[in-house]
Amino acid sequence: MIVVTADQVSSRTQADLAGAERDRIQRAHGEKLLLPVARNAGDEIQLITSDARTVVEVVFELTREGAWSVGIGCGDVRDPLPADIREASGEAFFAARDAVERAKKNSPRLAIEAAHGDAEHVEALFKLALLLRERRSDQGWEVYDRIVAGALQSEIADELGVSAPAISSRMKSANIRAELDAMPALARLLENLDRSTGAHA
Repeated sequence: MIVVTADQVSSRTQADLAGAERDRIQRAHGEKLLLPVARNAGDEIQLITSDARTVVEVVFELTREGAWSVGIGCGDVRDPLPADIREASGEAFFAARDAVERAKKNSPRLAIEAAHGDAEHVEALFKLALLLRERRSDQGWEVYDRIVAGALQSEIADELGVSAPAISSRMKSANIRAELDAMPALARLLENLDRSTGAHA
C-alpha cells in the first residue's frame, strides 16, 4: 500500500488550505483511494491507495505551488482497514510519517520512505521532475493545464491568440512532453517499490 501524508508549509502564518485540499483530492481521485482523504492535526492531510499513478498525480498537484511538504510511504498496513484512515496503522503509515518530516527539510519538499527497496533512487527521480516543474513559467502552465485537460495544440493556439509554433515553443521550454512521458515511468518505479515491500513482509 502507498500512503501520502502532506503537511501545509507555514500553516501558522498562511491561510488554512487543508480542508479545501482534502475535498479537492477526494473529488478528483476518490475512486482510486482505499479510504476517504482525512485531515489530521489541523494542517495535515493523508490518503491511502494501491494505485501508484494516482500518487504521482497527487504529488504533482500538491507540490505545484510549494504550499505542502509531501511524504510518501510504502509498506504493509494493518488489516482490515477501518472506515476512517485516522484509525489505520502499519508500515506504510510509519514510513509516510518519517517521509513527511524529512520532506520539510528537503528542496523540493518531497521524501519517499519504504521498509524495503530503493526508495532513495525513486525519490531522486521524483525530485528531478519536481525541479523541472519549478522552473515552468506562467505561460508554460497556461499550456500545460490545457494539454492535460485534453486540448489540442491548435486549439490552445486559437484560444490564446498565438501561433501554433508559439505553442510548440512554450511546450518545449516548459518540458511538458518530457513530464507527461515521465509520469508512467515514475508510477511504475513507485509501484515496484511498493511491491518490494510486500515481498519482504
